Amino acid sequence: MTSTLPPLVQAFSGALGSAAANAVAYPLDLVTTRLQTTKHRGLTARNVIQNTVQKHGVAALYDGLPSDSAYTLLTNFLYFYTYTRLRGTVIHRVRSLSVSQELAIGFAAGVVSKLISTPLSIVTVRLQTARDDEDEEEGEKEEPSVLAVVRAIYREHGLAGFWRGFQTTFLLCLNPSLTFALLQLYRRLFVRARVVSPGHAFFGAAIANSLANTILYPLILAKTRMQLPSPSDPQSKPSLVGALKSSVRTASSEKAASERPPLTRIPTSARPYPGGPYQALSAQIVKGFLSQGITFLVKQRVETGVVLWARRAQ
Repeated sequence: MTSTLPPLVQAFSGALGSAAANAVAYPLDLVTTRLQTTKHRGLTARNVIQNTVQKHGVAALYDGLPSDSAYTLLTNFLYFYTYTRLRGTVIHRVRSLSVSQELAIGFAAGVVSKLISTPLSIVTVRLQTARDDEDEEEGEKEEPSVLAVVRAIYREHGLAGFWRGFQTTFLLCLNPSLTFALLQLYRRLFVRARVVSPGHAFFGAAIANSLANTILYPLILAKTRMQLPSPSDPQSKPSLVGALKSSVRTASSEKAASERPPLTRIPTSARPYPGGPYQALSAQIVKGFLSQGITFLVKQRVETGVVLWARRAQ
């Protein structure tokens, strides 16, 4: 992230790297979303993959990939471009950045990118959960089109629905800046050479992202749940506090569940989330480890190729 290449080159290489990582890790992303939003106990990533493939085929593991790819490209292009521009401007004035300044620049770049790309994230979450096998009351579901999802969101919440839960997204803009701060720390501690090897680029970015995701995971979980449709009251406004509370299993809800008659059927929407504020954390870490590592590996390769091409052209 400290490359001296022009902002457009860094933005292009970062967006290309993120798109490649997104395509490779997308089934893990879909599985993670479904595990974060399930209200069934004991559901595992293996169960989700098996059920999805058996009922809908392998292609169903890529539900929402086009919209998510567009979101990933747009978000990362804007982030890398804004970050590079801001960082270059600040360094020109102060010459050396503190950790707090690195975090502030990353946060500002994240806000700019997410503000523009959040509608695509909302659409992707809807597509990823449209054929969720846990909704037994309505039987099998087919993946809706992007246009159908857009119409549904607008019908339920108007234009504001495309930024549903943005207060959580705003806080999560700390994620990339925290990741890059941890990455810089990793390089200072473990990388002595000026030129970062592909192995160091992959593992440094992956480890930094895993740590950042673990620190901010309750907010990540709340954001995903706030972007879901509200079957009981489509007009209700999502609340960050409410989403965080839904992640906490209370003793009273556990006791009520144990005392309920065995044959009593509870609607899916009324069930509590079973995994607490870290439900599906392991899946999120695996996904982040793979995707972030590939992103920086491809980004570095693209930038190296641009440098070699520029030298030959001279």
